[in-house]
Amino acid sequence: MSGGSVQDGGLPGVAAALELRASHADRDRVVDVLSIAAGDGRLTAEELDERVEAALTARTMGELAVLTADLPAEVGGGAVASGGRAKDVVRIDQEGASTRRGDGWVVPRRMEIRSAWGEVTLDFTQAVITHDTLRIDLDIRGGSLKLLTRPGGVVDTDALVTHYGKIKTRRAGGLDVPVVLRVEVVGELSFGQVVVRAPRRVFGGKLTGV
Repeated sequence: MSGGSVQDGGLPGVAAALELRASHADRDRVVDVLSIAAGDGRLTAEELDERVEAALTARTMGELAVLTADLPAEVGGGAVASGGRAKDVVRIDQEGASTRRGDGWVVPRRMEIRSAWGEVTLDFTQAVITHDTLRIDLDIRGGSLKLLTRPGGVVDTDALVTHYGKIKTRRAGGLDVPVVLRVEVVGELSFGQVVVRAPRRVFGGKLTGV
């Protein structure tokens, strides 16, 4: 496969995302995408072997993205490779329930969250980020929204209206870390809380949101 580069569309957040170090989960997702493409006849056996080897030794998200840049969006998942495409709007509507988005979920442009006496957890540590901004339209009445951030993640709650609610925020990483994703939380919070923090580390260095 000939070398190439991924166009970032001039968005500094996307460019910074492509420079992030890739995890084992990121590499595994790209291998899955390549295997599906080969099964569809889009890649030859030789191309598959070459790209899988490159994926397993990739250091950054940009190096992974190059491997799927010539595949359709529904296969390659866009600029930052994933198993699916980012939706424009994702809605969560629940009452007395718990919802969690964890490893490998694709962050959309906007989320509408309506929750009564329940909990919503959005874990960005292993999420696939294809946009540099996420807007969350929030309506929580009793319960909580938990945002587990990663270095380069910034959460803005200045436009959130609270009624007997609490907001706890803590940025992941130092101030010199490039912004990869800016989350804007707007709407209303009544008798609940919004918690923003990095995931906790437990024995063995594993990250957990518990």
